[in-house]
Amino acid sequence: MPSAGVEPKRGMDVGRVIVNVRVQNVDDVRRAEQGELQKSAIRSVSIQALVDSGATFLCLPEDVVAQLGLPFNRSRQSNTVAGPMTLRVFGGARVEVEQRSCDVEVMELPAGRQALLGQIPLETLDFWVDVVNLRLVGNPEHGGKWMAEV
Repeated sequence: MPSAGVEPKRGMDVGRVIVNVRVQNVDDVRRAEQGELQKSAIRSVSIQALVDSGATFLCLPEDVVAQLGLPFNRSRQSNTVAGPMTLRVFGGARVEVEQRSCDVEVMELPAGRQALLGQIPLETLDFWVDVVNLRLVGNPEHGGKWMAEV
């Protein structure tokens, strides 16, 4: 994994790797699986996220967190590009990137901020950042296949 701050070039997004991310409310997904909720009622968003191995969580703007209806877990002191601040952490999100998915916590960002795909979901999804070709790739140590380390 490249160190924080290593950012490749890509078209208009100079120095950035941007990926399409689908995020769902995991409680809604489970309720739909149990027949308690129509699949069409699952709260879900598709958003572009900056791949940021220097961030810890999946980070979403507050309006997106509200749209998903995620449950509040706790507040956490965080180091940000704007300096230290207390941010809220929410639970119960399923994130899908390039046909891989996992359940994660979400750190809420102020409205208007770029969504970030941080280290925990990157590790869980078993992706590496290919800084030369500006994309996510399956972990080469696993032959590109989705695996977990135990």
